[in-house]
Amino acid sequence: MKLQKSKNATRNIIYGMLLKIYQMFMPFVMRTVIIYYLGAEFLGLSSLFNSILQVLNLAELGVGSAMVFSMYKPIAENDKEKLCALLNLYRKYYRIIGTLILIIGVAIVPVLPKLISGSLPAGVDLYILYFLNLSATVLTYWLFAFKNSLLQAYQRTDVVSKVFIVTDTLKYILQIVSLIIFKDYYLYCIVLLVSQIMNNIMIAYGAKQRYPDLEPKGHLPKAEQKIINGKIKDLFTTKLATTLLSSGDTLVISAMLGLIMLAMYQNYYYLISAVLGCFTIIHTAITAGIGNSLIVDTMEKVKQTFNMLFFGILWLLTFCVGCFLSLMQPFMEMWVGNKLMLKDEIVILLVIYFCVYELTQFFSVYKEAAGIWHQDRFRPLICSIINIVLNLIFVQKWGVYGVVLATIISSGCVSLPWVIHNVFKYILKENPAAYLQKFLKYVLLGILINILIGIITAKIHLSIIMDLGIKLIICISVINIVWIFFFRKTEEFIELKNMITRVLQGRKKHE
Repeated sequence: MKLQKSKNATRNIIYGMLLKIYQMFMPFVMRTVIIYYLGAEFLGLSSLFNSILQVLNLAELGVGSAMVFSMYKPIAENDKEKLCALLNLYRKYYRIIGTLILIIGVAIVPVLPKLISGSLPAGVDLYILYFLNLSATVLTYWLFAFKNSLLQAYQRTDVVSKVFIVTDTLKYILQIVSLIIFKDYYLYCIVLLVSQIMNNIMIAYGAKQRYPDLEPKGHLPKAEQKIINGKIKDLFTTKLATTLLSSGDTLVISAMLGLIMLAMYQNYYYLISAVLGCFTIIHTAITAGIGNSLIVDTMEKVKQTFNMLFFGILWLLTFCVGCFLSLMQPFMEMWVGNKLMLKDEIVILLVIYFCVYELTQFFSVYKEAAGIWHQDRFRPLICSIINIVLNLIFVQKWGVYGVVLATIISSGCVSLPWVIHNVFKYILKENPAAYLQKFLKYVLLGILINILIGIITAKIHLSIIMDLGIKLIICISVINIVWIFFFRKTEEFIELKNMITRVLQGRKKHE
């Protein structure tokens, strides 16, 4: 079966972006409501719960990624019998995972108070709130979780996006009512639990409607199960690093600096992560297509696509960096006020982290699509150990700024170079040094553009809304005009322009 890679990727990106914009705006509204109606402590508490549950999700072991990868070949060959056997295996795994998360989640209850520096908000029962959040996570795995991976493997994440738009709308309405009218954080968490149940049921229904003949049944040969289990083991260290890098920072800030500082940091990180979420939509949409391309296309075609995508990602990064540096602090002043703002240094550090993280994720797309997890298994572990050690040292010297710096060092000096090496060695089969000149050219131009943007925007001092609007227009126009001027004749730009043109015209990309 030959997938319509361009059509599916385009559809996934469109609906994924719509969902991401929606999920950027509504959580922003929710954070604002919590800050103004309950207080920053509750916002910090919510972030702490999210981080604890992300750590518990380590029990997932990377089953989801291994599942999607193992489906690429039977989908390409239209082997429905094997797909059904895979679904049956993964249903079993997810039930076990949900049970493990529940057991571990209950076991860590005694240490919960130690994860918070200072006192809790008045009238809050930490344990009830924790169990409500834990239940939502456990039910994610117990209720048809394997159906989501089926849609992802078939490049139909647009179905998932549509479901989330519907269920999230209802969730946010009820949560806003619970906070503004009832001022009840418990009700807020109960709504979260119910919405998670609705999500899983509706996604399972969507998968059933589109693939009615694919049900969990049959069994894989022991040899194939062993291969899959090996990939899951290799993926665990990757999941461990990702979790510790994101959740570890939050846990350290909460335990060492308190809930209010955590809320302040998370407000900044929210903006960064929201934009990273848009990049993730692109990554998710193209991963299955890249995986299929690695099977059916020539190496020349694979490299051509890689060059085009790398060029596009660097272009987007340059634009995002300019916007963050120019707009983040004025926006924070308008949103939360001076009392909940951090110094300008946090913006610079988060921008560096943003670039390192996104480049790592871009190369990881190829790693995931090719399934080279075994060769990558030690990278996340080493990176996470360095991050934890530096976190505990730097937080005592530089506070929240030291936490971000620790993440930059561990990711930029270990994780990024390592994954680049693996992609070039095992997939592209080239020396990455050959691409260094091209990369430095992109980076140098990006730096010069943003210096120019900084000089221009530094002279603008108007009302906050006007200030933001004019600076945004400058970022959009200057960055894109300069980038297009310098690269308009390159093969990467021409290929990217042609692909965008085909997408806008609704044409299929030539395979």
